[in-house]
Amino acid sequence: MTLQYILIQFIGLAGTAVFFVSFQCKKNQNLFRMQFLSYLIYTIHLVLLGAITGCVSYIINIFRSLCLGSRWDFAHKKSMCAVICLMQAVALMFTWSGWYSVLPAAANIASTIAGYTHNARKIRLAGMLINSPLWIIYDIIVGSWAGILDEAASELSMIISIIRYGWKNLDDAGR
Repeated sequence: MTLQYILIQFIGLAGTAVFFVSFQCKKNQNLFRMQFLSYLIYTIHLVLLGAITGCVSYIINIFRSLCLGSRWDFAHKKSMCAVICLMQAVALMFTWSGWYSVLPAAANIASTIAGYTHNARKIRLAGMLINSPLWIIYDIIVGSWAGILDEAASELSMIISIIRYGWKNLDDAGR
């Protein structure tokens, strides 16, 4: 392991810390704002690893978080959800580097659809059952140890938020 590789992993760990804190936000709007910052850090991390599909997926996630964390009505509409999902599919076609390229795109499409339900329960379910498992596999393949830790921490953070707020109360979180 080189010093450069270790520094790249530390950049990813900063993204992990921010993402972990994001699920402790009860309001979805604040959750998406925190995730915006995390995705920005992870974009840098994945670029430095040379994981282009994951990097571009995170750039689209930055846009998604900007939309969902905003007060703009048009950014919360189902048509914007469709646009973002289409962006993921197009990005996948242009960054294809093997079967594993599908993993971040599929994970992010699931998270996008869940995010656009504006339902905190569905957001967490998609994260725990689809997004994190697919990203863990991708992170193993591209060598993002910080990414693996991020997804494990995200799983833990989602569970903590469910315990902290209660499963039923998450439906009341709203925007």
